[in-house]
Amino acid sequence: MRGMAKATWLTDHFLIAMPAMQDPNFARSVTYICQHDDDGAMGIVVNRTAALTLGDVLRQMNLGCDDPAVTGAPVFAGGPVQPERGFVLHDPGGQWDSTLDVTPRLSITTSRDVLAAIAAGTGPRRSLLALGCAGWAAGQLEHELRDNAWLTAPADQALLYDVPPDQRWEAAARLVGVDPSRLSDYAGHA
Repeated sequence: MRGMAKATWLTDHFLIAMPAMQDPNFARSVTYICQHDDDGAMGIVVNRTAALTLGDVLRQMNLGCDDPAVTGAPVFAGGPVQPERGFVLHDPGGQWDSTLDVTPRLSITTSRDVLAAIAAGTGPRRSLLALGCAGWAAGQLEHELRDNAWLTAPADQALLYDVPPDQRWEAAARLVGVDPSRLSDYAGHA
């Protein structure tokens, strides 16, 4: 919606898929919105792990790492857009080649140098790597919100880093006081 007030933009919020979501890319997903403005929205699905670990990705990039906490970290299936591209959500700090500071407490980087720093033990204190992202054209996300496809909640970094991925959908719904077991699997309008 072109005239949408900036105060209603959903940057730094979670989109929580409603049970009726039919798109297999987003069913029971939690998506962190990195950017939302008049031109559309971009986010990262943060509760779906890929079949890779961070160690697998680092090896493919010829980046050595001996830290099992790093090499064993999950990689997330961040969305259907550019699935071959890595997106690192992380604590701020560091000077990386391609970083967007989403908020003063969270950044997203798409350049190799942040992964090299993580492998070397000099990267951000907390991070997660996703392959691919989610994207919406101008007005598309607003339309989906009107169709009751999503709940929204202010982002919570504890959910990103401390809650196991398979528990994030329920935990995100609870952020706004919703018991996921009581959500209907159909959408409608009153």
